[in-house]
Amino acid sequence: MDNKQIIITFSNGVKKQYPRGISLLELSQEKQPLHETPIVAAKANGDLKELFNKLYEDTHVRFLDLKTTDGIRIYQRSLAFILIKAARDLFPDRQLSVEHSLGGGLYCELHGKKNLTKDEVNQIKQRMQEIIDENLPISKKEIDIKEAKEIFRRNREPEKVNLMRYRRENKLNMYTLEDYNNYFYGYMVPSTGLLQLFDLKFYLPGIVLLSPTINSSKKCIEFKEQKKLFSVYREYEKWGRILEVSDVAILNESIEVEKITDLIRVAEANHEKKISKIADEIYQQRDRTRVILIAGPSSSGKTTFAHRLSTHLKVNGLKPIEISLDDYFVNREFTPKDENGEYDFENIEAIDIELFNEHLLNLIQGEEVEIPTFNFVTGQREYRGRILRVTKDNPIIVEGIHGLNERLTGDIPKDNKYKIYISPLTQLNVDQHNRIHTTDIRLIRRMIRDSKYRNYNALSTLQRWQSVRRGEEKYIFPYQEEADRMFNSALFYELSVLKKYVEPLLLEIPHDSEYYSEAKRLLKFLKYFLSIEDESSILQNSILREFIGGNIYHS
Repeated sequence: MDNKQIIITFSNGVKKQYPRGISLLELSQEKQPLHETPIVAAKANGDLKELFNKLYEDTHVRFLDLKTTDGIRIYQRSLAFILIKAARDLFPDRQLSVEHSLGGGLYCELHGKKNLTKDEVNQIKQRMQEIIDENLPISKKEIDIKEAKEIFRRNREPEKVNLMRYRRENKLNMYTLEDYNNYFYGYMVPSTGLLQLFDLKFYLPGIVLLSPTINSSKKCIEFKEQKKLFSVYREYEKWGRILEVSDVAILNESIEVEKITDLIRVAEANHEKKISKIADEIYQQRDRTRVILIAGPSSSGKTTFAHRLSTHLKVNGLKPIEISLDDYFVNREFTPKDENGEYDFENIEAIDIELFNEHLLNLIQGEEVEIPTFNFVTGQREYRGRILRVTKDNPIIVEGIHGLNERLTGDIPKDNKYKIYISPLTQLNVDQHNRIHTTDIRLIRRMIRDSKYRNYNALSTLQRWQSVRRGEEKYIFPYQEEADRMFNSALFYELSVLKKYVEPLLLEIPHDSEYYSEAKRLLKFLKYFLSIEDESSILQNSILREFIGGNIYHS
């Protein structure tokens, strides 16, 4: 073979010679007709790469479009870059901040002396479309930290200047779009013309940026209002301002100057106060609330929350009992299967809904019921003589994935139920433009718990994660707003604690694994955080103890 030629092996097994130094962008343009959605990045020999990267040796290439998690992340991040740029073009005296997910999109705010108007949102949307239609290049350049700080000062982004104090490397990758330079945690598309699908919605007091998702990869997702969820985010944001911990640099500074112990105590007290308030509300309506349903996505801290709520209910004079939804699984031969032919334990049809409702009805009517136990080894339901009878002083606590779905308890009158949604809805961000994803917090929590209590390594957790996420999207998130109360289980300091537990697990993932790039992404993300080594101030009933150990409820 000519030494000026290299062999590219594509994900479908096709091999072909190309000139040495060909870019992934050129290759993607050739392969785009084979994809239904835009190609936005690639994996080259397992490493996630931006399309402007060039290839100089034989390489296995897999292109990533909007049907992949990495592809969606890159698309949404690049859109946010355009939103920030458009807002700066139109309103140079105001600052746009990227806050959190909401209604299928990304909630942002434009800060300044006056409130945002609908007309201004339309102007920003029009400017974004102009930038996209011009198909402007997005370039990346490695620069010194000193130069980066100067750019951030000129951009009036002090939180990024502060964050650079904690960066170990002396270099930084800076992205440029026309005359605007910025840093982002994660990769970008090579040009704005790839980002044709987007929408911008005015949602007082901010903006929701809408884009495709994995479940809606060919069109922009429609906004779904989530008033209760938004209220929780706003409350947490306000509380963060009170604590004066709004981003990672401030958190790191608190660790440096040894203020963190007091802040941890305040954060834990805040959780305690909110759980107590929920218990008080349940007590006030004790004559009609007979069933308490707790639901939330994986690694939200549901088990510890249920135990702590039970304690507070006892303080109020109630005697709650807990029933596990797992014990109402149908026998294994009747368990539904997913599209890959694997047992789908997260499907609501995996629960014997009829029996579950029958038992709940009998219990709240004062009858005696024999509760089953599910044998996970044999895959069969068994009866071992567990007899229950309850009174009005015995609210029934049920923790499980389908708790907010009315179908699970359809025979129980709504007035007799109290539904709680729990999730770590963090408002702490890396900086003004780089947010911390709730999903990443839960994944890190789960990796640590799986390793500590379930004998699963990080690779096993990552292999299961997409299936878990599909189940959440289908069976949990659509029912969030059905909750009577939402509990935010996020602790602003937790990633500084979890860091030392999860880094060794991520480092074990081999380079040739398809999950190597995800491990690399999380390791890069964790570099922003200083570690909290002294855990003595973390209470034994803290939700964080469910994952790191030392939990008084763990058997």
